[in-house]
Amino acid sequence: MQDDARSLKRKVTLSSLDVHPTEKALVVHYGVEALISGDNRDHILVDRRDAQKIVRVKSLSPSTDVEALAKKVLEECNLIPASRLPEVEHLLYYLQNRKLSPVEGKVEKKEKRSVRPRDLTPFDGMELNEKASIIKVDEYVELLYEGIPEAIRGAALILQLARNPDNLEELLHNETALGALARVLREDWKQSVDLATIIIYIFFCFSSFSQFHAVVIHYKIGLLCLNVVEHELKRHDVWCEDLRKKSKACESAPEDSSLRRDHDKAMRKYQSLLPKQELLVRVSLYLLLSLAEDTRTELKMRNKNIVGLLVKVLDRDNEELLILVVSFLKKLSIFLENKNDMAEVDVIPRLARFVPCDNEDLLNLTLRLLLNLSFDSGLRAKMVEVGLLPKLTALLGDDNNRQVAMRTLYHISIDDCFKGMFAYTDCIPQLMQMLYEHGGEAESEAEVISIGINLAANKKNAQLFCEGNGLKMLMKKALKNKNCLLMKMIRNISQHDGPTKPLFIDYVGDLAGEIRADEDEAWVLECLGTLANFTIPDLDWELVLKEYNLVPYLKDRLKPGSAEDDLILEVVIMIGTVSTDAACAAMLAKSGIIPALIELLNAQQEDDEFVCQIVYVFYQMVFHQATRDVIIKDTQAPAYLIDLMHDKNVEIRKVCDNTLDIVAEYDEEWGRKIQSEKFRYHNNQWLDMIESRQADDSEPFFYDNDNNRTDLFYSADGITPADGSVSLDFFSDLPPQNGDLHHAGDGSDAFDLTSSSPGRPATAYGFRPDEQPFCPYP
Repeated sequence: MQDDARSLKRKVTLSSLDVHPTEKALVVHYGVEALISGDNRDHILVDRRDAQKIVRVKSLSPSTDVEALAKKVLEECNLIPASRLPEVEHLLYYLQNRKLSPVEGKVEKKEKRSVRPRDLTPFDGMELNEKASIIKVDEYVELLYEGIPEAIRGAALILQLARNPDNLEELLHNETALGALARVLREDWKQSVDLATIIIYIFFCFSSFSQFHAVVIHYKIGLLCLNVVEHELKRHDVWCEDLRKKSKACESAPEDSSLRRDHDKAMRKYQSLLPKQELLVRVSLYLLLSLAEDTRTELKMRNKNIVGLLVKVLDRDNEELLILVVSFLKKLSIFLENKNDMAEVDVIPRLARFVPCDNEDLLNLTLRLLLNLSFDSGLRAKMVEVGLLPKLTALLGDDNNRQVAMRTLYHISIDDCFKGMFAYTDCIPQLMQMLYEHGGEAESEAEVISIGINLAANKKNAQLFCEGNGLKMLMKKALKNKNCLLMKMIRNISQHDGPTKPLFIDYVGDLAGEIRADEDEAWVLECLGTLANFTIPDLDWELVLKEYNLVPYLKDRLKPGSAEDDLILEVVIMIGTVSTDAACAAMLAKSGIIPALIELLNAQQEDDEFVCQIVYVFYQMVFHQATRDVIIKDTQAPAYLIDLMHDKNVEIRKVCDNTLDIVAEYDEEWGRKIQSEKFRYHNNQWLDMIESRQADDSEPFFYDNDNNRTDLFYSADGITPADGSVSLDFFSDLPPQNGDLHHAGDGSDAFDLTSSSPGRPATAYGFRPDEQPFCPYP
């Protein structure tokens, strides 16, 4: 068998040299031949395979010594014979003088930011003085079956080859080597951290490329890595617990030097083992992160509690490991199930300690993970609870992290319960500073204003926005650029009563001048909504309506379909605001707005907001004598109000009742109709029962005459109706007394007159809204 092995030889021949089309690199084309030596020393060719190797020369610059670099290339690449040195120099000269293409610039920039296997920190055992050769892979595989030191050396040599992407395809076809590596890892990973790290590192080199994921999955390296990480985390917990016990023993007996030496020895051991363990965990997680490109593989990891393992690693202090873990969590967080898992293991407090931190990459990744998690209201509340709100606010001054911090703050500002907390941070002054400095076309301005819109809904925040010349700056900027978002923010500020309301008097004319038919509807909507919030007693609305000729515009926009519903609704609200002024109310009534409102009410009767605002306009107008007469005598508004008196919406019922009370007070005829409707509604259950019993004569009585309780009949003159008697089961069950008047037992507004004489009819009485009992059938 050994003679047969010696007869098999591999021959590598150089085919050609060329330059890489986009990178600073040489492309070496070569062929690999498999030869068998015969008895007569002849060589028989059994296989030939073409391959290529890319030799990157990133250090090449206009000042580089090309001759020296060419010699170094020949030393590093044993595929190029010394006789090809002039050709190598020529190609390097060409690369040196070639202009950098846009594609090349992008590739170099991408490689600079990406994390490659070579970026992982090497350790003793990975670095060897021996240089590996692709044609000696079989020899390296044989070392794996010897002792641990030899296995580490063999794996390290294979790793040298795997770290070069050009060798991966060649290694991929060597099933013997890959199978041996997977078998050694599966059987011996607990015996040597170094050996496990190197072998996982080799498979990680394959996992860096999607086309090689199948081979990694085939050998179940992902599952092995999960087991490795879980085992190492448990080992770390054991180490920490042992150190804690020894430290506690030293504290309890500080004079015992042996305990102190034992503790120091354990600490030194821990500090020596920790870096290697963290490197093993790191390369394992890197491999899993690469495999997680496939969502099906990621789901399998989730079922193996990958989130719990990653969150547990967040307690470490190794920045490189933390960057990897946070990157992994950020990728996982885009799926709901993973986000819920993170919430269950309480990830937010662990992330909070990285905001802020000295490592810029770790800080940025943490902020992006928090942004993904901030879509969940419960996790937003947790962020506020652990004190992230002032920390995120402080990052608004950081150019590198401002955008992601601002978006997270926007999500927090959505919740009403957190809006008020922004007043105790430096957020609002910073937002105002950004709005002052940015131009109208700044991309980030919309995000700044969006936070401002949310925060302005809080009264305290609105006052902070108006401090100094804040309102003046906002109004000037909004009117100059016709910025709808900024005007929406001003509109939210204007809705609050208090010291901010009078500040808007100076801008009534500016806003009224923007309400024109030729303006953009979205802009008019915000201006009109802001103007409708000016419930200021000293404001002369009549003068405003006349000077800017707003009445025709308001009337035209009341027509259904004349504009978007949002704009029509703001017109109704505006009419309700100006109707507080008697002169304005009269002007609007004479213009025919009330019939237009009734027509709009018919069209929008299913929209509670429209109905409530229109009824509120009627409520405002019945306060004034001139408009009250128009509404009561010239329109059917009271009839519509009566129909709405029992609407399912509580606010609509409330406004209707208040309006109808005023109408009933000033008009007797409508007063009787309103009173009758209220009575009919209050006694609706009673009347429905009467109608149902009259429709069914065969139903037995509820009360038996044997119990000396008479049945109740409806009669005005004591004569029993021809259709029989009706028992009112909701009346009081008190023992009847002849001629006694008892209140209904169910609390309804009705009384019953009962009689102790069998067969004697009793008259049932209703209860008027004016608290006077009366017979409903006179």
